[in-house]
Amino acid sequence: MLDEQGNSIDAVIVAIPDFMHATAAMWAMERGKHVYVQKPLTRTVWEARQLMEAANKYKVATQMGNQGYSNEGTRQAAEMIWAGEIGNVTEVHAWTDRPIWPQGLTAIPAPDPVPSTLDWDLWLGIAEQRPYTSGGPDYKSPIGGHFYQPENWRGFFDFGCGALGDMACHILGAPNLALQLGNPTSVECVQKEGVSSFMFPAKSVIRYDFPARGSMPPVKLFWHDGLKETPKIPGVPEGELLGDLPRRPWSRPAGQAAPQGPPPPRPFTGMIGRVFNWETFQKEKGDPDLVVPPPDGSLFIGDKGMITTGTYGEQTRLIPVEKMADYRFPPPLLTRSPGHYRDWIRACKGGDPACSNFNVAAPFAEWMLLGVIALRFDGKLEWDAAKMRFTNNEQANKYLKPTFRKGWTLT
Repeated sequence: MLDEQGNSIDAVIVAIPDFMHATAAMWAMERGKHVYVQKPLTRTVWEARQLMEAANKYKVATQMGNQGYSNEGTRQAAEMIWAGEIGNVTEVHAWTDRPIWPQGLTAIPAPDPVPSTLDWDLWLGIAEQRPYTSGGPDYKSPIGGHFYQPENWRGFFDFGCGALGDMACHILGAPNLALQLGNPTSVECVQKEGVSSFMFPAKSVIRYDFPARGSMPPVKLFWHDGLKETPKIPGVPEGELLGDLPRRPWSRPAGQAAPQGPPPPRPFTGMIGRVFNWETFQKEKGDPDLVVPPPDGSLFIGDKGMITTGTYGEQTRLIPVEKMADYRFPPPLLTRSPGHYRDWIRACKGGDPACSNFNVAAPFAEWMLLGVIALRFDGKLEWDAAKMRFTNNEQANKYLKPTFRKGWTLT
């Protein structure tokens, strides 16, 4: 496509499975094309660094697809913390209900003929060759599909990054910005269930430790996935709602055509991703039609209080929520985004760099991806970012860079 139609292409959106993000993005950037690459940017740390270097070398506009980085609530969380609203933040929790696709399976089903609609060799791309399987008659996925496609690839070490790859770049966006996290000193999977030799576990808890950053003290960050409900966190008042708030079912205005597929539920606290509205919250919190969403969100714990925010940095609020009754947000310090996609398009046309351009997104993705590796091992992994290596586990270092199947290269 790039060879035959490159002269008519200005920019490329990369939204294929994680393990091919870097290859597709690099091929585009080498030809001077701007790129928007879906989260988690890449499958490995080395690839993230390569894309950042290439973006600067070829001077193209870039953006990672973590839409929450453009939200008002993400900026509010940062400005509230910088204003000292909850004091020194020393602990963060973030959580999700993902994976909703299969993980933790222990056997690969027998091979099947490749469907006529699938170019299996091309789909495998840089990955090691293996037989195709649909999963067979006994295979069942909560989201449907065959063993690998169309979405179940996320659970496999070779193709995806599990729940971290799907949701961490969203949910950890506010903590990354607000706490200026940079590089952790260590990462450890402290709990996991449903372990597999070729897939991510069905459920896990990962701990990252970050050193002091300027005037900010060291912070420990916990990632919880595979949850059915919001985790119980010590110090949070009983019954307090954390992360995403309940939502009202969607209703279609008169005369509007019926949507394709199930309509999305709507928040009940004002504008999506903009401002927490205390009056609306108070007025509507007892609505019997409200639907509790899956557990997703984050919580900042400071020595003077707590802040919670939703999946994409929306509905940012103090805990207990009653503190929001007369609350006034600090004066804005950060520039506001016109919207995640507009942000990138503006950059493509010569405007300011997008808010999650690769100079921002690659270091963020890098520390998140360390957790993907930690899921494969027991015990703490000590990280040396300058040398891009774990200092206490040579086996773990093998997963910092992908292998490329013969016939495929990064450039």
